[in-house]
Amino acid sequence: MKSEANSVEEYLATLPEERRKALNELRKLAKKYLGKEIKEEMSYGMIGWVIPHRVFPAGYHCNPALPLPFVSVASQKSGISLYHMGLYADKQLMNWFVQEYPKHCAAKLDLGKSCIRFKKPEEIPFKLIGALFEKMNTTQWIKLYTQQLRK
Repeated sequence: MKSEANSVEEYLATLPEERRKALNELRKLAKKYLGKEIKEEMSYGMIGWVIPHRVFPAGYHCNPALPLPFVSVASQKSGISLYHMGLYADKQLMNWFVQEYPKHCAAKLDLGKSCIRFKKPEEIPFKLIGALFEKMNTTQWIKLYTQQLRK
């Protein structure tokens, strides 16, 4: 379910209150932990936190005209999805998250390569997501991303 919204505010205005509240809480965590270089924008029909060209001029290797994606969040038909590229690229970070999750949430972990799916907004373990955001900042993501590209 890709949104056609042109701004984060427009996207949020289309959501039910409980989802808007959850996404705004995730936005606060992103602003607090992801780093000052990060830019919030609509990216791939979701709220995305990207590394702008002024920080990483090469852009995203799939389309260098786009900034480097880092974290995204979307309200989808079956719930809220959080995409963290560091989980996909860093096995240690993924292992840490999988081990920590049950300590913070009673719901079963629904996890893809970089996607964490939450069926209900109240199941989102905000403290754990904040810790995840804190574990990898933009500088670390750029370093890992460029290392992966060289392989």
